[in-house]
Amino acid sequence: MPGNSNSPGQGLRSATGTSSPRERGEEEDIAIIGGGIVGICAAALLSEVGRSVTVFDRTGICEETSSGNAAAFAFSDVLPLAHKGMIRQLPKWLADPLGPLAIPPAYLPKLLPWLIRFWRAGAAKHYEASLAAQVGMMKLAEAEWMDLLDRSGTRPMLREDGSLEFYESEAEFRASLSGWAERERFGIGFRHVEGEEMAALQPGLAPRFVKGTFVPSWKTVADPKLLGKAVWAYAEKLGARFEHARVERVEAGANGATIVLADGTRRTAKKLLIAAGAWSHLLAKDLGDRIPLETERGYNTTLPVSAFDVKRQLIFSGHGFVITPLETGIRVGGAVELGGIERPPNFARSKAMLEKAKRFLPGLDPSGGREWMGFRPSLPDSLPVIGAARAPNVYYAFGHGHLGLTQSVATGRLIRDLVLGQTPPLDLTPFRAQRF
Repeated sequence: MPGNSNSPGQGLRSATGTSSPRERGEEEDIAIIGGGIVGICAAALLSEVGRSVTVFDRTGICEETSSGNAAAFAFSDVLPLAHKGMIRQLPKWLADPLGPLAIPPAYLPKLLPWLIRFWRAGAAKHYEASLAAQVGMMKLAEAEWMDLLDRSGTRPMLREDGSLEFYESEAEFRASLSGWAERERFGIGFRHVEGEEMAALQPGLAPRFVKGTFVPSWKTVADPKLLGKAVWAYAEKLGARFEHARVERVEAGANGATIVLADGTRRTAKKLLIAAGAWSHLLAKDLGDRIPLETERGYNTTLPVSAFDVKRQLIFSGHGFVITPLETGIRVGGAVELGGIERPPNFARSKAMLEKAKRFLPGLDPSGGREWMGFRPSLPDSLPVIGAARAPNVYYAFGHGHLGLTQSVATGRLIRDLVLGQTPPLDLTPFRAQRF
């Protein structure tokens, strides 16, 4: 029997000596499309309450976008992206093809409807509702992550060093104050620093930065790919299974859902969760849900650990990137390229960030780096899609933008409660797929 929602460890089944539904010619209990961090966290929480789960992915567990993110648990990042003044920044940023935001000219006509929705979502009348939805999601995310780290034995991968955000002028600093005031409303702690205090928090910083903001509660992980694989190992011990397969389309009916694989094979399941990141809206379209998802292509370079003694995550918001110390290296990355999922990578963007990092940390050794590009699935109102599809027996969990790692376990909790027929701890109205 499934466990109580307050006792996720109840009802656990052993996978020892059992065969998979595929081997027995039966339908799956729950199928999840997507082996990224959102999909595997949902798999872990469903497995904890005794549900049989199979994850389908074309590459592997945390091998794509979830492998190369900035490794932050950004629980204090509650301001919706649509309200961060990005529209005002657009002209300046777009003038620099290698700056914080780029749109390939050939892609602009396709992107325009999304940009219009993004602009409308930033209207003042939507602000309080969007902020409340993000705050609620972040509170749930922090509680659920801390619990899962303990249950899965992965808490040693957590780093609680805080973050340090920098400003190059008094004007830039003053422009940030309204955002910090909003965080203060919700009990998020921080302090503004300068001079010797800022230098002590990160030695070796270039003198061009006049002030900073230190957030002591900010958390990162040792390596996002390694954490994801460790969470999956925990889910696997509870009976979750993985199938390496490319999904071509999905179908749904009153008695369950069908996944059609690239080789023509069909898999049936009582319940289906679509958590395929930037490709999710293509599958949702099969089910009659048209969701305006766009892809923020993010770039980074991961340098050897010896490249620089980075004390904590460093945030250069005016330049749209961060530097994160990982167990496996120093990651320099961020920025946004709104260019869809088909265009080839433009690694000149990662090189541009690395050049800036060398100026900001003059002792940084830029040699021996590994470049990467990933696809962040983003919706115009900055909120993910979490909840039931229009079709029966199908659920959605995608569109988290920059916050997939941060909000993954909260999303898994919400999906678990829906599958079990229990009342979720958050009002899911702001996250409904049908809101568009």
